[in-house]
Amino acid sequence: MPTIRDEVVILRTHKLGEADRIVTMLSRRHGKLRAVAKGVRRTSSRLGSRLEPFMVADVQLYKGRSLDIVQQAESLGTYGADIVVHYDRYTSANAMVETADRLNEAEATPQQYLLLVGGLRALAQGDHTARSVLDSYLLRAMALSGWAPSLSECARCGRGGSHDHFVAQLGGIVCHDCAPTGAARIAPTTIALLHSLMAGEWDVVDAASSGATAAASGLVAAYTQFHLERGIRSLEHVESP
Repeated sequence: MPTIRDEVVILRTHKLGEADRIVTMLSRRHGKLRAVAKGVRRTSSRLGSRLEPFMVADVQLYKGRSLDIVQQAESLGTYGADIVVHYDRYTSANAMVETADRLNEAEATPQQYLLLVGGLRALAQGDHTARSVLDSYLLRAMALSGWAPSLSECARCGRGGSHDHFVAQLGGIVCHDCAPTGAARIAPTTIALLHSLMAGEWDVVDAASSGATAAASGLVAAYTQFHLERGIRSLEHVESP
């Protein structure tokens, strides 16, 4: 029976029967994978703790007809333990893995895997606010999927300059002439913060005002959910900045 071995992030699990689980994973080289982990709900199982959401593991799978079967799993990153004990980290991590799970197979690239691992590591370390880590992850995940928001030129006509409207449906920042009637204006500090979240300029992000952080988070959430074409249910539980 053919096997594959890869590094994975555990996205979610579902109960199967009395002792098994179906595990959904984002892998480094094989995209998204779904596999049955047999017996992991038994207290004697050595695999159970390694196949929980937010964990990073080196797994070996038997290739099945419909679902693979987990043969081995070794922990590479035990981020879940430091995430689940903090509500803000836990809800942000759920939104991140839900977003990763929405990626189609063409978008589930090694870069998306590394981005998610980095985001979960940052949440576990707690050096930055959980919501800012989430916002930075969402912007970068969209960019890797080909949906990078325009944050300088008008997303509709390409005009450069200082623009003060952001319209998710049009692709980001838009000029006054292209902004739909009733489009809300955003402050220059919010636009600057979006740039910093995309670039990972954490000194700027950490120093941002609560108003700019809240405004940027709302725009990131709207933009991400529009391009995914479905709401991210976990965002409902993420605390506002």
